Amino acid sequence: MRNKLIKICAILSIGVSSCLLTASSLGAAPRDKIEAEERCPVCGMFVAKYEAWITQISVDESTLFSFDGVKDLMAFYHNPEKFNGPERSAFSEIWVKDYYSLKWLDGRQAWYVIGSDVHGPMGHELIPFASKEAAESFLADHKGRRILTFDEITVDIVERLRAGSRMKTMN
Repeated sequence: MRNKLIKICAILSIGVSSCLLTASSLGAAPRDKIEAEERCPVCGMFVAKYEAWITQISVDESTLFSFDGVKDLMAFYHNPEKFNGPERSAFSEIWVKDYYSLKWLDGRQAWYVIGSDVHGPMGHELIPFASKEAAESFLADHKGRRILTFDEITVDIVERLRAGSRMKTMN
């Protein structure tokens, strides 16, 4: 009886965890259809071109910011006023796409690999995953340096990643 109860608790725990990570469990839904002319508020790139890398921050049901990767989402998140955004306290939802499944995840619950040999639209990127196990597997397969949680992604980390992808001006 005790083993059966432990198995039931484990199954329920896994089910609850996966519900916490899916976009459908969030208050509002991410927008799958991105208009061709929509630009990332951080770098100005056209977001729709990079469907697998799209990330989003919603403020309310009518205000949604789309980005061409986690790196730019985090730059915006840490300093929204710099990019003409609202105060961070206004953010209601943060979405990223799991690297393997491309399913929307709650960005605050995802696991991120940094320093891998996989690059996003603008070079080095924070690669999101629904589970720590998937992040660990990716880290080993793609020479990643580290796995981070959302709260471990600092302004310094984001700026170092962005410094490597900024376009140089011609003199």
